[in-house]
Amino acid sequence: QVQLVESGGGLVQPGGSLRLSCSKSGGIFSFSIYDILWFRQAPGKQREWVASIRSDGTTTYANSVKGRFTISRDNVKNTVDLQMNSLEPEDTAVYYCNSGRSVVAESYSWWGQGTQVTVSS
Repeated sequence: QVQLVESGGGLVQPGGSLRLSCSKSGGIFSFSIYDILWFRQAPGKQREWVASIRSDGTTTYANSVKGRFTISRDNVKNTVDLQMNSLEPEDTAVYYCNSGRSVVAESYSWWGQGTQVTVSS
């Protein structure tokens, strides 16, 4: 499992946008071979899957973010970004990225520090 670093969180008003970035920390393998997922954990709630991008570029989204969030990857810059538009207070959470196939958060033994997203007026 590759170790990843999240960045880009912040405070935004409802209806606003943020762009999160996930980058690889060390390692010798090309970032392009990894399937990358974004998860989030809101206060008092379990960590949930948000979006995935496969090594071949195939993307999938949770119903709660479909049409508002876009996941993309840049294998030259070694990043996977999550563009979040039309943000709602319910999107407030710590956002994490990870590498793998499972959308079940409990499948992963390692997590980074995440990046806080707060949607509030």
